[in-house]
Amino acid sequence: MSVIYVLDKIAPYLQTGINLMKFKTYIIVAILPLVFFFSGCSKEIEEYNKPAIYWYSKITQSVSKGDLEKADSYYSSLQGEHIGSPLLPEATMILAIAHMYHEEYLLSEYFLDEYIKRYATPNEKQEAEFLKIKAKYKALPNPRRDQALIDEAIAEGEKFKLTYPESMYFEIINTMLIRLYLAQYVLNEEISDLYERLDKPKSAKYYKDINPQPWIVSKDVDRAVAPWYRAWFEGDGTSSWYDFMIPDMKSVVSRSSIAEQDAQGDDNETK
Repeated sequence: MSVIYVLDKIAPYLQTGINLMKFKTYIIVAILPLVFFFSGCSKEIEEYNKPAIYWYSKITQSVSKGDLEKADSYYSSLQGEHIGSPLLPEATMILAIAHMYHEEYLLSEYFLDEYIKRYATPNEKQEAEFLKIKAKYKALPNPRRDQALIDEAIAEGEKFKLTYPESMYFEIINTMLIRLYLAQYVLNEEISDLYERLDKPKSAKYYKDINPQPWIVSKDVDRAVAPWYRAWFEGDGTSSWYDFMIPDMKSVVSRSSIAEQDAQGDDNETK
């Protein structure tokens, strides 16, 4: 019996075995994602009805890794399952500071509000309110874009000074307020200039008149300089690179100019 004859006889069986191995491989590859999916689901399902220290440790671990989204989720579990836990105040402050460190100032303010309303003692309230003002202040990298936030920060800073005149944070709050007042002054000045260019004198006068700080001298104010990539589009607050394309004429939709022209027409008719 030759070798070729033997190979011819067993070839179909070898081919069948190879196909069977391929089939098994395909089955394994297809099942693996399902295994991982269901194991992940089962892990999530197990994450409930845990002691408070478990959730607290998960929060601190997530914060240390910079995963604040997961930390917030664990905080919700801690708060939902253990509303009276003594670990909640500390966890709330940890998340407030962590969000401020990662420049997520609105979330930081949310957790500080929670801390002040629910957990802060009279001594702790002062520090929490200071951090809340600091979060609002640091949330203003571009003062031209959020007039309401400037007004809110000023109001809360002035309230803090009245409530805690002997506070160790008094001078820091005072420095923040000075910068906020300067930002508010420059913003109102730029809005006034804008309305003048749009031929709306009444609106321009309104924004000029609401700058109540007599100690601010316009020519002495050191204006913020926008980065070059923003300056192309925003300009310096008085003009921009595309200013030459805007016709040098009165606005045809200016209500104030129309009203003034009507008034002048009535005077002429009377005369």
